[in-house]
Amino acid sequence: MKRKMALLFVLPFILSGCMEKTITKMDVEMFNQSGDSLGTIKVSEQSEGVKLEVLLEGLPPGEHGLHIHETGKCDAPDFKSAGNHFNPDDKQHGLLHPEGAHAGDLPNIISEDGRVDAELMAPQLTLKSEQKNSLLGKEGTAIVITEGKDDGMTQPAGESGQRIACGEITEKEADRQDKKEVKPEEEE
Repeated sequence: MKRKMALLFVLPFILSGCMEKTITKMDVEMFNQSGDSLGTIKVSEQSEGVKLEVLLEGLPPGEHGLHIHETGKCDAPDFKSAGNHFNPDDKQHGLLHPEGAHAGDLPNIISEDGRVDAELMAPQLTLKSEQKNSLLGKEGTAIVITEGKDDGMTQPAGESGQRIACGEITEKEADRQDKKEVKPEEEE
């Protein structure tokens, strides 16, 4: 009887070690076409979707399109490896389109003196990996910045020009960040 009780007590702890890790936030490092870091976009799960805190330097001045793309791969210089806009519900492109928008369509950002400091919400997205609208699917996703602004309507990508910056959103990247946050105990 004592063994059964001990097993019932220990079993939940064993099973919890086998459960999938939940990612609720991560920093996405953004790179330009030359491979230089522009800063980070902090991505965090919220009750109303995913919040993106954009803090970048080194972008050309002006208004730029910002989108989530379907593959977590950022091969410079054109970043086409990131694929198309993330669109799990097969909608039209554009935040202004009556039949839109892609889940990966986000508001434009404005760079003043090369800097961007903005906070955006992506209500159609999640970091919960088991969801079809998750940023952390099998191949991950990517955040892509374009040279011009997204017009919010034109198919398939808003006439926003070339991709000029990219950052990968993957479980592998989130795991790497978790390991950096765990600091070894200092030796006495």
